[in-house]
Parts: sequence; C-alpha cells; structure tokens
Amino acid sequence: MIIKNSEFTISSPSLSKCPEDTKAEYAFIGRSNVGKSSLINMLCNHKGLAKTSSKPGKTLLINHFIINNEWYLVDLPGYGYAKSSKTVRNKLEQMIAQYILQRKQLVNVFVLIDIRHEQQKIDREFVDWLGESNVPFSIIFTKADKLSPAKAKSNALLWMKKLQDRWEELPPYFITSAENKTGREEVLNYIDEINKTL
Repeated sequence: MIIKNSEFTISSPSLSKCPEDTKAEYAFIGRSNVGKSSLINMLCNHKGLAKTSSKPGKTLLINHFIINNEWYLVDLPGYGYAKSSKTVRNKLEQMIAQYILQRKQLVNVFVLIDIRHEQQKIDREFVDWLGESNVPFSIIFTKADKLSPAKAKSNALLWMKKLQDRWEELPPYFITSAENKTGREEVLNYIDEINKTL
C-alpha cells in the first residue's frame, strides 16, 4: 500500500464524539512510552502527524487520522501510565474499552509492545482481554533498532510463545522500528489485505 495522503481529522473525548463515518478504522494502542506516535508517523511517512512527546501519557483523546481518504488510523491513549491520577486512569480505561467494544467501524487493534522487554503483566492482560472480547487484533513490536536483528526476532518469538499457555491460535505480529522503517511495508500490506475483504 502506498500512502499518498494522511491528515489529522479529529480528537474525541468519548466514543459518541467520534466521526460519523462508515470507513474502516485501525486502532493503535500500547503502553505510554512504547513509541506509538513515532510508529504512526513512520507508517504514514509524515513526520509531524502524531505529536511525539518526551513525556509519556500525553494522548488523552481518541485521535482520528484519515489515510488516502479511504480508512482511518486511530491513535488511542496509552494504557497503564502510572503517573496519571486514578480518576484519569479510570476515565481513560472506560473510554478505551467503550471505543474498542462498541465502535462498529473498528476492524483491527494493533497492540504495540516494546521488543526489548519480557512479557509484562499489563500488556498480557490487555491482549487476553481483547481475545476474550473477540476483538480482532495484531501485535506490533516496536524499537527493533535497539537490538540486533537476531535478538529482536528471538525476543518476539519468546513473547508470542508465552501466549500459548492460554491461546490456541496466535495473533499475527510484526517487528518494527520507527528509526529505520523496519516492518513498514508488512504492516501497511496487512491493512491493505484486510481492506480488500471489506
């Protein structure tokens, strides 16, 4: 897939404020410092599209970006940012859950995982929740440039293997780096393949 244009559409504080449009939506979510904005900018080849910040936990709204006037890339708030107050955290969790479970246009959730770390409880719980809720999702491992290709691959395989304690069928996964554009084509082609079936 070639991305000819990508632009910010709207930031919504709740599901009810999201665009009234029937186009397919692909949501991106992960822990607050997983490199989500950098990944979105890399995928869209548009440096300032999603605002990157040195402070994690800055995305507090549901951000819609229209891609090629055909589908939406949706930037969701990160989960599990410890420095937010409990009230803010609960509000965000509610908003994320509502969007993921009730948004009819949502086609796939991409869960971003930092490839350098072992499986963290918070990521695992989120992935299990998606599975239990029958939400189609894929995993995107980020920051692969921080490791050797062999180490990145083995970390990803180990992470996926750990899912087998509960999962019969494993979700698709991608190894990416916003720095050197690793995985860009694979992720975009995956979206393209899904779009063709809709």
